[in-house]
Amino acid sequence: MKLKLIDRTVTMSRREVVRGLAMGSVVVLAPGCTYNEELGRSQLLFVSSGQMAQLAASAWSDLKKQEKITNDPKYTRRMARVAPRVIAASGNDPSKWEVQVFDSKALNAFALPGGKIGFYTGILDIMDNDDQIAVVMGHEVAHVNYNHSGERYSQSTLAQTGLTVAQVAVSGSRYQNQIMGVLGMGATLGVILPYSRRHELEADKFGLRYMHRAGYDVDQAIVFWNKMASMKSGAPPEILSTHPSDATRIAQLQREIALIRQGQVS
Repeated sequence: MKLKLIDRTVTMSRREVVRGLAMGSVVVLAPGCTYNEELGRSQLLFVSSGQMAQLAASAWSDLKKQEKITNDPKYTRRMARVAPRVIAASGNDPSKWEVQVFDSKALNAFALPGGKIGFYTGILDIMDNDDQIAVVMGHEVAHVNYNHSGERYSQSTLAQTGLTVAQVAVSGSRYQNQIMGVLGMGATLGVILPYSRRHELEADKFGLRYMHRAGYDVDQAIVFWNKMASMKSGAPPEILSTHPSDATRIAQLQREIALIRQGQVS
């Protein structure tokens, strides 16, 4: 939902992109590759965290109007205990973040740029303790901290621009549809999905560190994700998924927990 709202705000038309490329003046594609020492890699960012926060503000406002927010203390008290601790442990000021619980059976939680986090009652119902809430809270905070939304948007924009240029190049070819279909799948498998999986693993890794700093039991991350894996009816092959496989996710968590126990990371 949020991605559609954001894209609708900032995406240029194909004609505007092509014209901008021809003139060398597409602002959204200005160089934006910076090295992030904590992540140990470069990030391609056409938009800053602040710009993404502005774009996400309306999506968050709309979401709160469309979805039912619960005030049930059964949920709100748990979030009030956990959220500030994890957010503070990540180096952020909890007073500048907003956390809401939505009344839905969905097993889901999400984060929007600018420090907006939503949990659904459905996922809270299967969390046995505050430690498991901290697992997901840390994960969502990490997505915001490392501007994963901005990076996904930048990668999608880059891929779409490449497809637009390619479409112009093959325009008139009798095989235009087939060529564009192959290129589109290549962009998805080669650019967009791998970055999404990388973001999920990074959010797991740094989210685990946040919950550890906040004083929560990191072993509960394994318990929680094993529980989530057992509730799935089936999953697509990892190459076709925006999320890493359960085995990949849990293996990384186990390695990270070992490093925490050894005092190599904090």
